[in-house]
Amino acid sequence: MTSQSWAGLLGTMVAAVALAAAVYYGPIGQFGKPPPKPAPVAQPADQAPAAPAPRGPVIRDVPN
Repeated sequence: MTSQSWAGLLGTMVAAVALAAAVYYGPIGQFGKPPPKPAPVAQPADQAPAAPAPRGPVIRDVPN
């Protein structure tokens, strides 16, 4: 076999691996997979709930 044959064979194998990785990690491979679920956040029962966050100024409509 010539060096061009080896290069073509090696290039084909590299392209096949790159295509398989692109399909697996890309958006095409994600359609069949369920979305990852976030970890449940458990609040300790002995602590009181946190105070609400401060709000900005209240803007009201004033009749003319």
